[in-house]
Amino acid sequence: MLDEKVKAPGAQNLSSQICFFIPSFGDGGVERMLVNTARGMASLGARVDFIVKQTNAPYLEQLPENVRLIELGDGSQRSITRRFREYLQTHRPDAVISAKGRDNSIAIAAKKVAPTETRFYLRPGTAVSARLDNRRINPLRRWWKLRGIRRLYAQADRIIAVSEGVAEDIARSVRIPRSEITVIRNPNITPEFFQMGAEPPEHPWFKNSSIPVIAGMGGLRRQKDFPTLLRAFTKLRTHRPARLVIFGEGRQHERLESLARELGIAEDVDLPGFTRNPYSHLSRSAMFVLSSLWEGSPNVLTEAMALGTPVVATDCHSGPREILDGGRLGKLVPVGDPESLARAMQETLDRPRPAADLKAATEEYTMEKSAGRYLDTMGIDIRNADTGGHPEVSG
Repeated sequence: MLDEKVKAPGAQNLSSQICFFIPSFGDGGVERMLVNTARGMASLGARVDFIVKQTNAPYLEQLPENVRLIELGDGSQRSITRRFREYLQTHRPDAVISAKGRDNSIAIAAKKVAPTETRFYLRPGTAVSARLDNRRINPLRRWWKLRGIRRLYAQADRIIAVSEGVAEDIARSVRIPRSEITVIRNPNITPEFFQMGAEPPEHPWFKNSSIPVIAGMGGLRRQKDFPTLLRAFTKLRTHRPARLVIFGEGRQHERLESLARELGIAEDVDLPGFTRNPYSHLSRSAMFVLSSLWEGSPNVLTEAMALGTPVVATDCHSGPREILDGGRLGKLVPVGDPESLARAMQETLDRPRPAADLKAATEEYTMEKSAGRYLDTMGIDIRNADTGGHPEVSG
């Protein structure tokens, strides 16, 4: 049995329109963007189900009352597939959206018994080839993984990529026709976004400090390459006073603190872990730096720009070059190059880009615009939807 955590009276009796299928829901950027997308669709009048294994997870409390939250409970992949098939046959959603590897496999396996009107959309959030390349797996295993992804993606009704770079990578490495891939920007900018940016920051370094504070943010893992950021900051410090705060949690925390001590910058570097409101800090940062080895569409880079904060990023695959308009809106530097990164940070502190230009470049990343693009792509017309009827489906 599926456990329906219904958040609105009577919602359990309404037929479903769109289903987000994310049993492996965690605490990352993918999950946050999916919650924002569901919120946006619901605000536009669509009916939304959100299926997870457990409902005691971050971000889920942000779902509005008119989104039905369904808990699968723990179990094997086979049992989850069975429960999801039961859901499909009972509720007959018009569209299913899945976004993570194993979840995609379960969704496509369940598609074989789904109602014919249910369409399946997979949402890759990063460049497939870059992820595999940076894991340094042997060529045979890489070929085998790409073959599996190709077979999986070919069974979806459409692929929705978060950036042009991700779309092009899939078309090239997975050999899915580019015409079958739609690009929809992430819904970073929510209705409460700017209000959160205006809140007082918790970290003392951001409170009226005469010393510029540089921000880094993300999971403390290899992909984000924070060691390069620490080395670049060390070089910057030889030219001017500055401080660096890296927000995020992960297994590299102790390693990064140790490296800061080795580099002699520990007193001006802080790794405070998770912060309830990153935007209040981003809005007051002298600069945000993205030092990643690879990305899909780096959310925090877009969010910093939306707040008018100057940015510097590695020219990794993919996302930064696209978001920064080829370097017009912020310096792009080679991956893993502390010297170039330090120079770009110095130049950005000296000559920051106009805040108005940065903000204007993020207009396509609002929750409502992104959700509307999803509905258009899925052929779902909610213009005649109301709280008591089923939205019209076109196409």
